[in-house]
Amino acid sequence: MQTITNLFTGLHPVAQALLGTLFTWAVTALGAALVIFFRTINRKVLDGMLGFAAGVMIAASFWSLLSPAIEMSEGGPLPSWVPALIGFLLGGFFLRGIDAVLPHLHPGMKKAEGIKTSWRRSVLLVLAITIHNIPEGLAVGVAFGAVAAGYEGFSLGAAIALTIGIGIQNFPEGASVSVPLRREGMSRMKSFWYGQLSGMVEPISGMLGAIAVVICKPILPYALSFAAGAMIFVVIEQLIPESQMEGNTDFATMGGMFGFATMMTLDVALG
Repeated sequence: MQTITNLFTGLHPVAQALLGTLFTWAVTALGAALVIFFRTINRKVLDGMLGFAAGVMIAASFWSLLSPAIEMSEGGPLPSWVPALIGFLLGGFFLRGIDAVLPHLHPGMKKAEGIKTSWRRSVLLVLAITIHNIPEGLAVGVAFGAVAAGYEGFSLGAAIALTIGIGIQNFPEGASVSVPLRREGMSRMKSFWYGQLSGMVEPISGMLGAIAVVICKPILPYALSFAAGAMIFVVIEQLIPESQMEGNTDFATMGGMFGFATMMTLDVALG
């Protein structure tokens, strides 16, 4: 862990955000690479992985984002819960707005969301995961921005822990894009390409999040809770329903429990 911390130490927060989100993208690509070796993945295993991803995101939303946002708002002009509440709801509304406008199709669903379009099904599948990778990159970027802002309750270790947690849960997300594309007849390499492509939005949103916090430090509690709200939207709207579709309810739920425990441990132990 010390070696990883040394890698980030001394870098500008935007560079830290870029490095962190390149890692999370790489894990997405690693998950997408499963399609090179397997045409399909056992549905029960995939549902457990999706549940795990949901658990990680729920834990990260509280331990790494909402709780620090509330703590850093203490002593401010507003009650400490107000910035977290506003940011959290805005994050959810932001994702809902994108969902309503940009055409996309969740894996396992037959009807696309967003504006009607003639785009191919494969493109819509990739866009669904791409949209929902935005808050994950944003969370990492804002976390490194919080460290640069000098908030004493948010260490570099905490930002790295969040990055590791987001990266881990990106593995099943990469597979959840590439495997359905392969089942629909796309070649292995094309399926992999589109699977990893869904994670490329994270470095972009990560750098934007860090830049926003560096430029305007007072928005930090709002930015942290905004990322939390957007991630919880993804969990409720996509990950949990998708993990339950094939009846593997208990297995997916236990995956969620282990995911939450993993992220909580990372945050408390490294933060």
